[in-house]
Formats: sequence, structure tokens, C-alpha cells
Amino acid sequence: MDHGPVGGGGSDVGRVTSEHSVSDLLVVDDHPLMCDALSATLGFAFGLRKVRVASSLAAAVASIREEGVPDAVVLDLSLPDANGVEGVLALRRLVGDVPLAVISADLDPKLVSAAMGAGANGYVGKLLPRAKMVEAFSRIWAGERVLPEGCEPESLEEDEAMVLARGFASLTPQQMNILRLICQGRPNKIISYELSIAEATVKTHIAAIMTKINVRNRTQAALLASKARIFAR
Repeated sequence: MDHGPVGGGGSDVGRVTSEHSVSDLLVVDDHPLMCDALSATLGFAFGLRKVRVASSLAAAVASIREEGVPDAVVLDLSLPDANGVEGVLALRRLVGDVPLAVISADLDPKLVSAAMGAGANGYVGKLLPRAKMVEAFSRIWAGERVLPEGCEPESLEEDEAMVLARGFASLTPQQMNILRLICQGRPNKIISYELSIAEATVKTHIAAIMTKINVRNRTQAALLASKARIFAR
């Protein structure tokens, strides 16, 4: 869905005059009111040419494949088909170095760490006043690493969730699908059926997953995925 040129952002938010390179923005959030508010506020503040919205990870991927890579992405972590930092991992693979900011009402430091480790450039609280929110996106789009108040960059670098999330970034989309099913307790035969691939192929992917994230068995893989907040908060 494309909201096109956007205007009107509220009297407390003026236009941003600093240099920025964002003209085409993709907002990924399953809450229609939040999408509308972000589209209007950021569109007006930055004079954006185009704001696309997607209500799921699948819709976001489709938008990127059909309309090209946007200049920036704003992503909620709670989506119908991706609840956790899986969305960050998936979209980072598609958009390259494009600024990708998480917007969430959940400011748990462990979740912030995991999102940043997965490839987010910033983490913005949904409850910020509009002017503060615009300032946060302006800084992210200017190349800064923006975190919620109280989150110290130095402490995040040593956090287990961030380190683990970085390790999962090397998984392919199919390996991520298999890992999700492993975390749901599915045996290889069921994974093979649900993904329409041979059971031998499932075993090959699982071996690759274990090598990439440095674990010895499925239980350890599921445990690390949970610690890294890949599929759930």
C-alpha cells in the first residue's frame, strides 16, 4: 500500500531543514492508526515524496521486490507473521545498508540489544511525543545510532542478546523458516512436509544452522533463538 505524497503532521511538528537522503519510506506496522500517524508525521516533517505501508513482513518483502528498495524502513517488531527480531534480519538482507529503524512500545533493554544486533540502526519508542520522534528519525537518517533513553551503547555491545542476534544474521531465509519450526517443536518429517522439501534437505539445512550459530543440537538452537528474541519477545 502506498500513501503517496504526504502532508499534515500536526502543529507541534515543523518541517526538518537538515540535510537527509530519505524520499521513499517504508513503514511496516499492523496497526492502521499507527501507520497513518507515522505516514502523516514523517511525511510532513521531512517532505517525503512517497510513504509505503505494509501490515506484515510478507507485505513488506513484496513491496521491496515489486517497487524497489526504499530510502529508509521503519519496522514494528510485533507483526502477524514475525514477532521478534526476525523482521529486522529478513529486511536487512533485502535493503542492504538502507537505514532500518525499529519502532516499538516495548523498551526492554534485551529486546533493544537483540534488534540492534540483528541490524537495526536505531530503536524508537512508540510513546515518544511527535517532535521527539521526528528528531530521533532525523538522527537515524543522518547516520547516528539512536537508542531509547537509559540504554547505553557500551552496555549493549556486551549484551548476550546482541551478540547472539548477530550470529543469526548469517542464516538464509529457508534456514530461518526451518529454525522457526524447530522452535515450535516440529520433527524433521513435519518440517519436510510443511516446507515441501525432502527430509534429507531439512537435515542438511539443520546441520548448516548448527554450524553457523555454533550449537550441537536442536534444543540448543531453540534456546539461543529464544535468548536472541528471534521469533518471540
